[in-house]
Amino acid sequence: QLQLVESGGGLVQPGGSLRLSCLASGYGFSDYAIVWFRQAPGKEREGIACSSGELLKEEDSVKGRFTISRDTAKNTVYLQMSALRPEDTAVYYCAATPAAHYYCGGYPKGRFGSWGQGTQVTVSS
Repeated sequence: QLQLVESGGGLVQPGGSLRLSCLASGYGFSDYAIVWFRQAPGKEREGIACSSGELLKEEDSVKGRFTISRDTAKNTVYLQMSALRPEDTAVYYCAATPAAHYYCGGYPKGRFGSWGQGTQVTVSS
């Protein structure tokens, strides 16, 4: 299994931008799908963006503002976030699942065997 470490969170004003990184270590990075989740206080953890093989997908809740990308040479998946809103405040996690036959069609948390520790994003003036 992969080991995942997120970075790049912080405090940002509404309308600002951040780029989160998910660095993977371990064997076979290209064989795994990486999904970004977030969990706001008092809410369920939700999947918001997915990278599986050549597929890159952002969910409707963030589409047009967030962009997921993958750099295989660096074993890293990024989440570029722009036009941030206070409701984007959450702990952001990345998680990994084998990419075989997985096309970002859903994010049941039990499918993901590897999780990072999370990085806090706070959007506030």
